[in-house]
Amino acid sequence: MGPLLLQMLKATGTSLEIFFLTLLFALPLGMLVARGRMAKNRVVSWLVNVYIMIMRGTPLILQLIFVYFAPYYIFHASYDRFTAVIIAFVINYAAYFAEIYRGGVQSIPKGQYEASSVLGFTKAHTFFRIILPQVVKRIMAAMGNEVITLVKDTALAQTIGVAELFRVAQNASARQFSTTPIFIAGLFYFVMNGLVSKTFDHIERKLAYYN
Repeated sequence: MGPLLLQMLKATGTSLEIFFLTLLFALPLGMLVARGRMAKNRVVSWLVNVYIMIMRGTPLILQLIFVYFAPYYIFHASYDRFTAVIIAFVINYAAYFAEIYRGGVQSIPKGQYEASSVLGFTKAHTFFRIILPQVVKRIMAAMGNEVITLVKDTALAQTIGVAELFRVAQNASARQFSTTPIFIAGLFYFVMNGLVSKTFDHIERKLAYYN
């Protein structure tokens, strides 16, 4: 059991790497996508909407396969599996984050923009100092759900052969003819999501300064 736990801990490192790199790139990209989705230019808005529909309307597992294998069939070029995982996860989660951002921004009453304009604030000042703090507070619960889903989705990286936690557990399960490694992997995911949940609860309490 000792060697197995050591293997699973190492594989958890890979899962955590996928998790943090996805957040690092998808969170700001989602903001840009949300901006494009709300653009007054109909062409830009339409194109971004199509991208979001594809990302939300097709399985992440299919997107992983496409991102990894499409360059080979189109350009006869291949690249690192882990890089493909990060690209697929980032473009997928950016679409979901973008819709959460958009919902948060559009939930702010227009009167606040008008009041800021009357007070002489610039658009940038209005957005970053007045609108954005309220948006962050409103979307925190939805973001928490999405980030918890991301922890579980890291298991999909095994689809293209990346040795993350669930793949190691599956291989061990096949070798030992036992489901125990799978259940142990489940405990690892449970602990990781427990930490994510506690973190978002803490942030929500910090932001609930008027409650």
